[in-house]
Amino acid sequence: MFNSIALVGGTHGNETSGIQLIRNWQQFGLPSRFNELNISLNIANEAALNANVRFVEEDLNRQFTFDRLASNNLAKEAVLAKTLNEKFGPKGNSNTDFVIDIHNTTSEMGATLIILEADEFHIQLARFVKQQMPEANILVEDEKPYLEHGYLCTTGKRGVMIEVGGQPQGVLREDVYLLTQTMAEAILDFCVAYNNQEIKTGALPACEAFRLGENVGFPLNRDGARTAMIHHSLQDNDFKPLLPGSPMFRTFDGKDIPWDGEKETYPHFINEAAYFKLDVAFATSERITL
Repeated sequence: MFNSIALVGGTHGNETSGIQLIRNWQQFGLPSRFNELNISLNIANEAALNANVRFVEEDLNRQFTFDRLASNNLAKEAVLAKTLNEKFGPKGNSNTDFVIDIHNTTSEMGATLIILEADEFHIQLARFVKQQMPEANILVEDEKPYLEHGYLCTTGKRGVMIEVGGQPQGVLREDVYLLTQTMAEAILDFCVAYNNQEIKTGALPACEAFRLGENVGFPLNRDGARTAMIHHSLQDNDFKPLLPGSPMFRTFDGKDIPWDGEKETYPHFINEAAYFKLDVAFATSERITL
């Protein structure tokens, strides 16, 4: 039973779709079919939003591990995380039943629902969203237990992320905004049905999903400078198969570097601008069925 739901935008201040959706719902109200839900509408990082940057000092969406929440870090986002944890949490003993955190990516990931567990509840949610929104992607990040993630959404008893792209940082695209709104409403529709005990896993068709693998870095020289860029045949092909031997990088002297995995993988967050400083080129995943 969901007695309290927190919808959050602006965890990253230049990811505008969630920010605008929250602001619009604050101004005009949520659709009436959600009246029975107790929903709070929240902007997480106002300072980053006002500066039109992802974060001011540190990534807010990595601050919510137990160690970081207990630390004496005085960075703006570290301090803010403690305040948000008190508001939505406290993590591990939360007063909020469900946190839905809305993000944008510069990668062509379409509307992606990120779940952190593949238990019966999240399988029900994934199947429901996929049934309402067939174009949606489901990404499973269950490589560690739920409470070990540093994401803001883990302040809730349950938490998920909406990730929609591609959209440049600091820009609002109508098509991406509408995908964001559609996915948020699909999740809230699920919450209504779940509260009314209308959800039965067996009645929902199994759906395709992608389980996170690992990050693949750009090739670097001894000085730490990049020697290659994403190959054009991989660019903008998130969640499409990258086959062994297929090019993934093009070096600056014109050579192709192929994917050397033993089997196909399904890249996502391809050339994500937020990961530029980390030299992360993309993340791998395997296709599964939920």
